[in-house]
Amino acid sequence: MYQLVSAKRQQPLVEDAGLLLITEWQRPEGPRGSGDKADVDVEIESLLKPRLLQLLDCDFWGEETDHRLTGARYCWVVDPNDVTADFLKSHKGSAISVGLLEDAQPVLGVVYAPVLQDGDSDCVAWAKGAPCVLRNGSPIKATLAQKEWNQDSRVMVSTAATNKPEINSKLCSPGCFVAMPSIAYRLARVAAGDGDAGVSLVPVSAHDVAAGHALLIGAGGVLIDRDGNSITYVTEADMQTVSRRCFGGTSEACKTLVTRNWSTVFS
Repeated sequence: MYQLVSAKRQQPLVEDAGLLLITEWQRPEGPRGSGDKADVDVEIESLLKPRLLQLLDCDFWGEETDHRLTGARYCWVVDPNDVTADFLKSHKGSAISVGLLEDAQPVLGVVYAPVLQDGDSDCVAWAKGAPCVLRNGSPIKATLAQKEWNQDSRVMVSTAATNKPEINSKLCSPGCFVAMPSIAYRLARVAAGDGDAGVSLVPVSAHDVAAGHALLIGAGGVLIDRDGNSITYVTEADMQTVSRRCFGGTSEACKTLVTRNWSTVFS
């Protein structure tokens, strides 16, 4: 089964969907939509859904189209455009996220950010059974278990962190914070070795984090909630809100960060 839905096979499919996001970004009049709803989100998910179900006909949990939860062993989890609101405000860094659950555990993840500040695109992928995470098709041999929590550590947080840099610097010490839009891409970059932890301080659904969670597993990392418990996807309620606050990365970094008073960023 894992040969059928391997990370290498999913990457071209997700990158094809990314062309829709790139085209939408380049519209002279700007992306279509308002608030946190963009027309291209539905178009991307409508493209991905039948192709994924053709590869593996199972349950499906998407952000934009109807859910199908029958209790099947496997479930595709798709976010066609993580942080749509920022995308519509012309902020680069949103991502397409495709994950697969097996018995409610993440076993595959592909996170693709096609529109980034530096002009490049970035795709991070992994599937159960693979020896390591892939970044743009190349293996990443270093693991999160090799990272130390120190002054060189980097914590990926939301773009809102730039509004309160002193508070976020203190919360992320002894490391530094890096602000970026998408929680899916934050977790992907951590899994790829760019940071020690990715943080979301707002409620997240399965489509936001399942693929990133798989990538963290492939890199030897963890994803925990605000109580320090592992994120789960067992019930429909879990899928709707997997966590009110989450921390993904090295075990040491996450166990430290979860104890910090993150409520101060909202005061």
